[in-house]
Amino acid sequence: MNDPKEVVRKKACNFCVDGTKVIDYKQADMLHRYVNEYGRIRPRRQTGTCALHQRALAQAVKRARHIALLPFVHD
Repeated sequence: MNDPKEVVRKKACNFCVDGTKVIDYKQADMLHRYVNEYGRIRPRRQTGTCALHQRALAQAVKRARHIALLPFVHD
């Protein structure tokens, strides 16, 4: 599958690279990147976020859904 010459780099967490301390639920345009076309939160292996930021991201998405900044399900 992978050639021995190919080097697979692990994705770096965008929040760690930017130095983000708090993931704000009011930034719906930023959160929209971490939700797939069906409205589900994308997993860590797809986004490359670390465990700490993935938990904060999930909480922010859930809060944004609750106050209708993000839809629960896309049409």
